[in-house]
Amino acid sequence: MVCKNEYAAVDLGSNSFHMVIATHGDHGVNVIDRVREMVRLGANMDHSNRIVPEAEQRALNCLAGIGERLKDFSEDQVLVVGTNTLRRAHNAQSFINKAEQVLGFPIEVISGIEEARLIYSGVNYSLQEDRGRRMVIDIGGGSTEIIVGDGERLLDLESMVMGCVSFTQRYLTKGRIDKKRMKKAVLAARIELEPHVSKLRALNVIDVIGTSGTARAIEAVIIESGWSKAGISRNAIEKLYNALVDTEMVENLHLPGLSDERQPVFAGGVAIMVALFEALDIKRMRISGGALREGALIELIGRRHKLDTRAETVHELMSRYHIDDAQAERVKHTAKTLFTFVSDSWGLTQRNKLTLLWAAQLHEIGLSISHSQHHKHGAYILKHLELAGFSRQDQNVLAVLVRLHRRKFDLQNLSDIPRNQRQTLICLTILLRLSVVLNRGRTNDCCTPFTGFNVHNREVSILLPVTWLDRHPLTLADLENESRELERGGYKLSIMSDRELTQP
Repeated sequence: MVCKNEYAAVDLGSNSFHMVIATHGDHGVNVIDRVREMVRLGANMDHSNRIVPEAEQRALNCLAGIGERLKDFSEDQVLVVGTNTLRRAHNAQSFINKAEQVLGFPIEVISGIEEARLIYSGVNYSLQEDRGRRMVIDIGGGSTEIIVGDGERLLDLESMVMGCVSFTQRYLTKGRIDKKRMKKAVLAARIELEPHVSKLRALNVIDVIGTSGTARAIEAVIIESGWSKAGISRNAIEKLYNALVDTEMVENLHLPGLSDERQPVFAGGVAIMVALFEALDIKRMRISGGALREGALIELIGRRHKLDTRAETVHELMSRYHIDDAQAERVKHTAKTLFTFVSDSWGLTQRNKLTLLWAAQLHEIGLSISHSQHHKHGAYILKHLELAGFSRQDQNVLAVLVRLHRRKFDLQNLSDIPRNQRQTLICLTILLRLSVVLNRGRTNDCCTPFTGFNVHNREVSILLPVTWLDRHPLTLADLENESRELERGGYKLSIMSDRELTQP
């Protein structure tokens, strides 16, 4: 039996999968279990950026074990995040569908910037100290994240498409790590870093922290080789680089402290680390045990304890785009009421409710650009902005809801949504559209006194007092027009008054 104060975070990286389970109580967060398995989901991706069958099978086998460990957890106790490979792979959704079946929980594919934010959160949690302005560097399998912060305050977040797996496959082919190939890999990393160097140097960090597998593996080798007592120094990383190029072949790489599973991609990670030290003029880097999974864990606990980053992001957007707070609240209140009426009939969850209410708050975000097409502009904003706390899937769903909240009920807009989620999204769209229509008067006087709201399959009926309908003829006309729009999507909307209902 799993306690309600237990939480699990799963990090589906390009190189390895990690799970961490912790309890949360009066004494903070206590880790009680960890799982780490080298999966190399991003290895050997073909020219069309597709996850290859062998990597997919390794990943599914790993997730089957994790799923067994988490089988007694509820959905709000688990957060699973996917990173670079799942952002890039053209067959990512196919893999996600299989993985969710095996795992038993939804997978949230996060952007590089969101990944960076969670990494910083995980490092902050692990260090539990304040040394002033710090830079956190995470070299993953397919991407590298650089974050600068001062305590809890984030100053800059960068995500670059370079990782130990991708660089090994691109520049250190056939197991060769000779001087020529390593120099080429370092140069490629320098080029990737170049647009960010001036800004990062100008932030004047006083503490540089490395995290995740590559940084920890480099530190282990350096310490075991006697080049450092702790952390990574400039002199030590240069000695490691020279040792690698002298070896020339991965198969001959037998460095003290280097594990067999890390060996194939180690040189690619070292090349990126050398480039970082050179470009950012790093003198010394210390290593933290905290990383993305710890950050995801902290995020999950926050969601359960009303410290939801997503809610903060929604309020920031409302302020930035000058959304009418009062109207957003009216639409949100109506949407919440309608949801309560039909959630059981339509099989809607608490997660669906949150999505609907956020869409209600943000449905007019596009008005800052244009009135006539604000639903389209709003959808574009929500799909393409970096929204802290939201996965890519979350953003796509919000974008579709805002796109469909007015005008044509065109279900072609759901083409990017996985098929198994479309019906739920249609239901949420109907609730949002009706909430907007019922508040067209934009005054509290227009708050709708529902007598009833029912659904049966594709039939929706709304029951309103006749006195209210008489006072709001424009809203009634909009409801009748909405009925015609929903018919295009195969739904029937009936608007009834309490007078009709009581007539013999």
